[in-house]
Amino acid sequence: MNHQNLLSRTGNLQARPHRGVVLLSARELDKMRRVGRLAAKLLQHLEPMIKPGVSTQTLNDEAEQWTQAQGAVSAQLGYAPPGHSPFPRSICTSVNDVICHGIPHPKQILKDGDIINIDVTLILDGYYGDTSKTFLVGNPSATARTLVEVTHDCMMRGIAEIKPGARIGDIGAAIQEYAETHRFSVVREMVGHGVGQQFHMEPQIPHYGQRGSGLKLRPGMVFTVEPMLNEGSRDIKILSDGWTIMTRDKKLSAQFEHTVAVTEDGAEILTLP
Repeated sequence: MNHQNLLSRTGNLQARPHRGVVLLSARELDKMRRVGRLAAKLLQHLEPMIKPGVSTQTLNDEAEQWTQAQGAVSAQLGYAPPGHSPFPRSICTSVNDVICHGIPHPKQILKDGDIINIDVTLILDGYYGDTSKTFLVGNPSATARTLVEVTHDCMMRGIAEIKPGARIGDIGAAIQEYAETHRFSVVREMVGHGVGQQFHMEPQIPHYGQRGSGLKLRPGMVFTVEPMLNEGSRDIKILSDGWTIMTRDKKLSAQFEHTVAVTEDGAEILTLP
C-alpha cells in the first residue's frame, strides 16, 4: 500500500511521514521475512475466492478473519495519514480503472472479465509486510491480460536492478522503459517507500526516472517496489472519499508490489509465500 505520495483531496502531496533511511539489522530482517511471508500467504489464501459473483467486501471480511487467526493485524484498517479520514477496511481492492486504494464494498460484485488488485499490509511483532497482486477474474480481454503481465514484469525488472551501489533511479528507469515499450503509462504520483517498524519511511521509490540518479542503495535498506501501469494516459483522479484513485480516462490499471531488502550482493524479496 502506498501513501508516501498520497494525494490530498485538493491534489496536493502530503508531507512525508518519516525522514531518514533506516538500515535493518539481521535480526530485524528476520522479522521482516516473517511478516512478509505472512502477507504473501494472505494473498494466496484469498486467490481461490476471486471469481465472478463475489463481493469485494466478502474478500475483505475473509482477509480480516484470516489475519486475526494468524495473530497479526491489518495495517490498513484505520490508517489515517495527515488530512485523511481513517481507511475503513482491512485490504484495498482496486478493480479495473481503479489504480489503488479501492475500498471494499458489499455492493461491488466482481464480474467476468474484471481485473482486481488486492493490496495487503500486515503487522506482526511490530514489523510491517506490504504486498499486492493483480488477479484476473474469469476471462479478461487480451489487453487486460497483457497489461497485468507487463506490470508484473516491470516490477521484477525493477527489483533486478537492486544491489549495493545501484541508484534508486535505476529501478524506475527499468520499469519505465519496459512499460513504455509496450505502450503503457506509469503512474507517477504514487511511489514505493521504505518499510520496517513503520508503514511508510524513506526512501521513496519512483517507478520512472533516469539511470544513475537518486540515492545510492546500501545493504539493510528495505522498501517496496510497486509499479502501477495504466492502459491509457498516466493521468489520475481522486474520488471524494479521499482514498480511491482512478485513471482519468477510465481505462484499465494494474499494480504489483513486493517488499524488498538490499543484501550484500543483490536483493531479497521478503513477500514470497
